[in-house]
Amino acid sequence: MPIKKAIVRQLQGISLAAKSDSCHWVMMDGGPMFGGSNAASSPKELLLMAHGGCTASDVIPILRKKRAPIDNFEIHLTGTVQEQHPQVFTDIHIEYVLFGEGIDPTDVERAIELSTTKYCSVSAMLSPLVHLTHSYRIEPAREFVAEAATTN
Repeated sequence: MPIKKAIVRQLQGISLAAKSDSCHWVMMDGGPMFGGSNAASSPKELLLMAHGGCTASDVIPILRKKRAPIDNFEIHLTGTVQEQHPQVFTDIHIEYVLFGEGIDPTDVERAIELSTTKYCSVSAMLSPLVHLTHSYRIEPAREFVAEAATTN
């Protein structure tokens, strides 16, 4: 059975650096009221991003194999967190947004189904405890512009 390892190092307060088997450093931080400086994503935010990255890593290659004419791809995630501690995600919704002309909805639905039920390990770990839902929409092709995510 493969074993994965990671290390998390304190930089200052709760400003942290983490590295796993890939040897890439990831920064984590929290707000000043917790001893952080808001200099990076929180661990909980990274979990939400990991979920999106995991399913995207499945859906994109599946659609490539189907020769889907996708110009760009985004995943929008919304997580509901319970108010009492531990403040865990109770619900996560993933919206897959595909940009292109002539994309077959059946191909999209199958790719998402395979990811959410078979391939995405993050979904598999979350699904026993978190209510996971998804939707998708197909938009006309457009030039990709990176945007910062907004938080409420």
